[in-house]
Amino acid sequence: MGKNVKLKENGKLTKKDLFKAYINWITYALSCQNMERMEAPAFVRMMGKIGDKLYTDKEDKQKLMERHSQFFNTEPLVGAIIPGIAIGLEEKKAQQDNDIPDEMITGIKTALMGPFAGIGDSLISGTLIPILLSIALGLSKDTGSLAGPIFYVVAFLGIMIPLTWGLFYRGYKTGLDAAGAVLSKGIKDKVIRVANIVGLIVVGSISAQYVGAQVGLSYNSGESVFALQAVLDSIFPSLVPLLLTLLSWFLLDKKKISMGWVFVIFIAIAIVGSLTGILIPV
Repeated sequence: MGKNVKLKENGKLTKKDLFKAYINWITYALSCQNMERMEAPAFVRMMGKIGDKLYTDKEDKQKLMERHSQFFNTEPLVGAIIPGIAIGLEEKKAQQDNDIPDEMITGIKTALMGPFAGIGDSLISGTLIPILLSIALGLSKDTGSLAGPIFYVVAFLGIMIPLTWGLFYRGYKTGLDAAGAVLSKGIKDKVIRVANIVGLIVVGSISAQYVGAQVGLSYNSGESVFALQAVLDSIFPSLVPLLLTLLSWFLLDKKKISMGWVFVIFIAIAIVGSLTGILIPV
């Protein structure tokens, strides 16, 4: 298949376009991330290149960029299948004149980023890299030879480049086929609902795991001490992290406050809570 041949009948993207998008993802997924949106900047850069081929209208390109500027974070190697799926869905959306709603694309991304992060972290960071490093260190431990570093680089790239490109390409093909099946069978609304539910579960799990705060208030009665946090845990575990998460959502979505000011507000809450003993860090 030539690089400039369309990958799908009536499609807009060539294999060259898809490979450029893959290079953008692999190169920038971690190099331009930030704490506010994590890997979304890489997604936006990748989609910006794709958008030039999918749309001629400036407003459509802007909507494309806005869709993918939302928070996104996964293990970028095994998770390379997700941007591939997103590109496949975006191409189908451009072909079908918006038959694929924005919520379907963003919901699928959110639903998939957690599971593939777990798979990628376990297989790549937790298994493959330690094995390759142990071999490389063994080659250079006593002699200081360059054989170890060279082996590691060659072996890692030799495994990762075919793997990530294969996943990226397969994600693109699956994205198109899955979108076609969903549209043809009229189950689009069900897919959107399921994706949104899974996305909410993922967000809720992340909030419960990473938002750390407890109520420090307690009541002494004789020799007994009643901690308010223990009472809250018996009624509604992780209630305080949930309330803080909802507060951040309210400030960002409803009050349209910038992320920078939300950081300032939460820093103020942390300082006041710590000084007064109302809140204690976990």
